[in-house]
Amino acid sequence: MSRLPIGIVLNGVTGRMGYRQHLVRSLLAIREEGGLPLADGTRLWPEPILVGRSEIKLAEIAQRHGLTEWTTDLTAALARPDVQIYFDAQVTQQREKAIRAAIEAGKHVYTEKPLAEDTAAAVDLCRAARAAGIKHGVVQDKLFLPGLRKLKRLVDGGFFGRILSVRGEFGYWVFEGDWQTAQRPSWNYRAADGGGIVVDMFPHWHYVLEQIFAPVRSVQATIATHIPARVDEQGLEYEATADDAAYGVFELDGGAIAQINSSWAVRVYRDELVEFQVDGTHGSAVAGLRECRIQHRGSTPKPVWNPDLPATERFRDQWQLVPDNEVYDNGFKVQWEMFLRHVHENAAFPWDFAAGARGVQLAELGLRSAAEGRRIEIPSLEL
Repeated sequence: MSRLPIGIVLNGVTGRMGYRQHLVRSLLAIREEGGLPLADGTRLWPEPILVGRSEIKLAEIAQRHGLTEWTTDLTAALARPDVQIYFDAQVTQQREKAIRAAIEAGKHVYTEKPLAEDTAAAVDLCRAARAAGIKHGVVQDKLFLPGLRKLKRLVDGGFFGRILSVRGEFGYWVFEGDWQTAQRPSWNYRAADGGGIVVDMFPHWHYVLEQIFAPVRSVQATIATHIPARVDEQGLEYEATADDAAYGVFELDGGAIAQINSSWAVRVYRDELVEFQVDGTHGSAVAGLRECRIQHRGSTPKPVWNPDLPATERFRDQWQLVPDNEVYDNGFKVQWEMFLRHVHENAAFPWDFAAGARGVQLAELGLRSAAEGRRIEIPSLEL
């Protein structure tokens, strides 16, 4: 069986997501399986070229995984004729410039979200990519989580009847960094560095709502910086200037209402770090990262409100677990495989820069809604 190499520049691979999810669990995992099988019988073989700012870190990663190609010179990497794809997992502030350089070099582009710092820049990147005739995509990993794939299957099968509401809870306690090391980098909590939970999570909520339920037509948000001071990686205290919690209400086409709380200052009292409850006229479901539970109208119990007596019902026991029915691979890897087929076989890939721009728009309007204290309708983007 023939093997077809494809050069992929991975920029930002020394970061947590770029290294763990995209290099190790996606591209190297594809190599461990012998490459990605294509329709003509050949196997696509990813050849990563690692790019970052630290020579020491890049060399260490390359040595650990038996790789030989790494550089701190992005321009030189993009000039290589064996490179077909550029991938970006840098901090958001560095992303637009690098993606523009990749587009000008004629490379296909796949990137982490958010696509850019603001809507205007994201729209411009979309237009530039289309004008250049390259393939382009944005990571939308949560669509490939087992729990949400089961939820999507329920929606497509008409399980809910008319969907009334979606309620999401996401987050966990991120240590302040003084008595325990923080689980997230300090730049996440500095607005000047592109931090903030709205910028990070609203693009996620946009594609989850749009792809599983319906397009978002309005947003109303309240944001907060609950922890005003944190300790950075050098042990120095700094002012947290970015929002660490956001409470959003989203109206969807068709009339359903979505409420999603996002917080890095909440202690977890639920089964998974993110959960969505969907209620419809014919049934309800609660979906997390992996599990999904349902309650049909025919088996809905009749709770009676009586605060004078202790509850005798175990409400969680009244829900049915949705079976897996298939093997679920790593979501990042699955989307990488789809993008690689999109590049080489022109297979469908709906999560392009236009989808990424709509996610940036929702985050931008969410911040504006919080600043102005009002509901804001989502206009159509001229793409």
